[in-house]
Amino acid sequence: MSSDLTSPTDLAAHIARLRQLPQHIDPSLRTLFDRGLPIHIARAPGRLDIMGGIGDYSGSLVLELPIAEAAFAAVQIARTPDIIIATLRNDANTSESQSRVKTITSAECSALRVGDYEAGHSHFAKDRLSAWAGYVAGPALVLLRESESNFNGGLRILIDSRVPEGKGVSSSAAVEVATMRAVAAALGIDVPGDDLARWCQLAENQIVGAPCGIMDQMTSAFGRENELLALRCQPATIEGFVPIPKEIAFWAIDSGVRHSVGASDYSSVRCGAFMGYRIIAEAAGLHVTPASDAPQVVKVDDPTWNGYLANITPIEFQTRFADTVPTQISGRDFLSRFTGTTDGVTRVDPAHTYAVRAPTLHPIEENHRTGRFRTLLQNPISEQSLQEMGQLMAAAHNSYSACGLGCAATDLLVNLVRESGPATGLYGAKITGGGSGGAVAILGRSGSDGAVAKIARRYFEITGRESYVFCGSSPGAYSTPVQELVI
Repeated sequence: MSSDLTSPTDLAAHIARLRQLPQHIDPSLRTLFDRGLPIHIARAPGRLDIMGGIGDYSGSLVLELPIAEAAFAAVQIARTPDIIIATLRNDANTSESQSRVKTITSAECSALRVGDYEAGHSHFAKDRLSAWAGYVAGPALVLLRESESNFNGGLRILIDSRVPEGKGVSSSAAVEVATMRAVAAALGIDVPGDDLARWCQLAENQIVGAPCGIMDQMTSAFGRENELLALRCQPATIEGFVPIPKEIAFWAIDSGVRHSVGASDYSSVRCGAFMGYRIIAEAAGLHVTPASDAPQVVKVDDPTWNGYLANITPIEFQTRFADTVPTQISGRDFLSRFTGTTDGVTRVDPAHTYAVRAPTLHPIEENHRTGRFRTLLQNPISEQSLQEMGQLMAAAHNSYSACGLGCAATDLLVNLVRESGPATGLYGAKITGGGSGGAVAILGRSGSDGAVAKIARRYFEITGRESYVFCGSSPGAYSTPVQELVI
């Protein structure tokens, strides 16, 4: 079942846990914060990808829902110049007493502050057991660099997250946004929300090394309760918020298969999409020049599509470029013919063979599907419109599979929803976010919670996997004031 902690009561629960830290079973948490000094607390929710998904890095329109579950970051300026990061473990599979602690010494802090982002990535990647700390220290380091802050002191950062990890609902973005907002408040740095989202994405791309798009951080920062954020990812333009009609609701069921945006399948699909754009640019006769500051990166003069696959219509792709974009190509052959891509995050591996056609076609068609889905939501809800929205979700799900981001477990959940059908109030389901596991989003009529719970039970009977069911929504970080507490 889903968490019972939703805004604003989850804030009260978090503050209660902070007040109890001096009595915590873990001695490292008992002494984490200095008594009498202010602690700044920021909240940021995870997100449920309704439509758009992996189209974000190709400029697609996406529709994202901030979920009820959220991450809190509590930050205190320390009396010593080191950074200590700790987590309270609140996952269903862990006990409240389990925690993770990472100390970054003052010497390491100095080196990280003067080094480039690659140095930060190397620092956290060298130790697998502490790589998690990059999701917390990364946003703090990026904030200091991008805001040109001269702060050289120490920090104490405690993460208390109720966003389950590895479920495809952006637990990482929730932690990043909450962390950066709390650190900024503690240091008195005023950061506009769009900058904060972009800097958090930069931290995940460059320091953590996960090639995520921008939709996760934007939803966590700007999302509105019970509304879908309509975000045009070019690179991050909010086109508005779509209230969820009272007749319908969205849920998600976790497949129990851990999702990771840093996994090779996601990275390869992203790389394949940018390879496809590069091939289309060549076929269209666009002017291409190598970037002077990065290997394998090119710049394309593109006044027609502005560098985004999603701006190509499905008909245009089929009539002009379908025969040009190969099903797959080896990295070596691609580099010998096209030099590189416009993606500054992924790199083409000469020894790897990439799927290109399906990853290229996905954002082109997904942008069209998402736009239609939004139109249906903005008009009176009918049986016909619900059926069509379900069909759009099914097409998006099938496209993930065509890209190589499907999963037998998520396919099973989608099929169980399909079999349950409109007779039980359920109309559609699809894999979410980066795919390859994680959660399945479900569309249904309001009040169909029992049908969703029945599917979760049936899934357990078949697979033996306990399912976390996501339901409800909550405000984004910038709808929730940063709190100050002294203990």
